[in-house]
Parts: sequence; structure tokens; C-alpha cells
Amino acid sequence: MNNLKKYRVVCTLSFGDVYGQIMIWLIVIFISLAAAMALMGAARPVYALATVGLVLVLSLPFLLFSFVTTLLNHIELSQVDPAAQSQYATSATPASQQSAQAAS
Repeated sequence: MNNLKKYRVVCTLSFGDVYGQIMIWLIVIFISLAAAMALMGAARPVYALATVGLVLVLSLPFLLFSFVTTLLNHIELSQVDPAAQSQYATSATPASQQSAQAAS
């Protein structure tokens, strides 16, 4: 358990990393809606609803998979030097606690 204190988990994910995935998924949704609108004029509008539902059901797992793998690819374990960790811990305390410690 003591070895775990030597590592820090850092997530470097930014919006730009998933922006392309979101744009592609929106394009897929708009194409499916366009197909549904084209099928609405047909004799059976149930096909239009089935088309949109099928596209959503089939595309959501791929979207979830791409988001999760992108997130996992941006999680890093970085080794922390014990001297730097103690310095980081003291600098991470809020200013109000530092002033209270200085006053006592």
C-alpha cells in the first residue's frame, strides 16, 4: 500500500480529443433524420421511426466505446518524487489555512 503513494494519476483528456468523435456522431444522426424524413412520405411512416431507432441503437455503443478508449488512452501514471510530493502538499493548502497556521 505504501508503494501507491509514489504515483499520481493524471488525466490529460481535453475537449479537442473527443471533438471529432462528437462531430462524426452528429453527422450520422442528421443523416438518419434525413432518411427518416424521406421515409415519412412513404405509405408506412413506421419505417421512418424504425430507421431512426435502428441508427441510434447501433451507433451509441460505438460512440461509447470510442469515448471510453479515448479516455483510457489519456490516463497516465506518473511517478512522484517524495521530496516534490511534500512540497506539492504544502503548496496545495489553501491560503486561508496557511494564514491561520502562520497566526498560531
